[in-house]
Amino acid sequence: MKKVLWLLLAAVLALGVVACGDDLKNDDSGSSSGSSSSSGGGDKPAITVGSANFPENVVLAEIYAGALEAKDFKVSKKLNIGSREALFPAMEKGEITVLPEYTGALLSFVSKGKATAKSTDDQVAQLKQQLPSSLTLLDPSTAEDKDVVTCNPDVAKKYSLTSLDDLAKVSNDIVMGGPPEFAKREGFGLKGLKRVYGIEFKQFRPLDVAGPLSVAALKDGKVDCANLFSTQSAITQNGFVSLEDPKGLVEGENVIPLIGKDAATPEVTQVLNDVSAKLTTDNLKELVSRVEVDKDDASTVADDFLSENGLK
Repeated sequence: MKKVLWLLLAAVLALGVVACGDDLKNDDSGSSSGSSSSSGGGDKPAITVGSANFPENVVLAEIYAGALEAKDFKVSKKLNIGSREALFPAMEKGEITVLPEYTGALLSFVSKGKATAKSTDDQVAQLKQQLPSSLTLLDPSTAEDKDVVTCNPDVAKKYSLTSLDDLAKVSNDIVMGGPPEFAKREGFGLKGLKRVYGIEFKQFRPLDVAGPLSVAALKDGKVDCANLFSTQSAITQNGFVSLEDPKGLVEGENVIPLIGKDAATPEVTQVLNDVSAKLTTDNLKELVSRVEVDKDDASTVADDFLSENGLK
């Protein structure tokens, strides 16, 4: 009788262990289906937001990152990476997921200066045809920031410079500054300026990407003209003269998110398109001024923008 009782007890215990094991499996599969790389759960992709190494692009990247974080995406940032020549390969490799870009400059880069699109819609259409299959674009904003040849005010006065046509007449006497890649670019760069305007400078001095080195060199007369951006506070602060581009070497330059196609889920797309809908050239200039003039932290400026525009 005791032997029978022991056998029954052993059977009950064995069933309990099996049941417990089944419960553990069910718990594991349940937590697995609910896990994600996002702090908000679900199946949201992890996002890495990158930026070029100038203040405006950093602020835009911070805005993209903050808007996504507000929707519980897990976001990492790789800021101040460098020029497009460094950023684009990182996008292709998937090391960066989202990048604030500019329609005209990106199209010129992708097409090696051979693009003909003038309008933003045409630029976006051509870009979507020419981008690698792993990348895509979301909605462009109305915010625009163009590359400009900007000159020291004394130089502009001396040579009566108001346009790139004027510059072409005296370019052999002009020292030009810009980022190192400016010397090789087919679009807006030494090659493009020569092709479209016949401009050949006395000397080119490699500086930074429209940053403090370029501004200081222009201010101190170490270069006569330099590649700056149209939204930069330094232009008005220092009385610099940005030259007009009557032949349209620089096309439209609307801010637009470049994104890895796998990461462009409907929710990510909506978040970033909502940001684009709120960006204008005027508020972009204000954002840049806060960083460049007021010396506010880019993440703080971005956070204020998101709060003011109902994006967080």
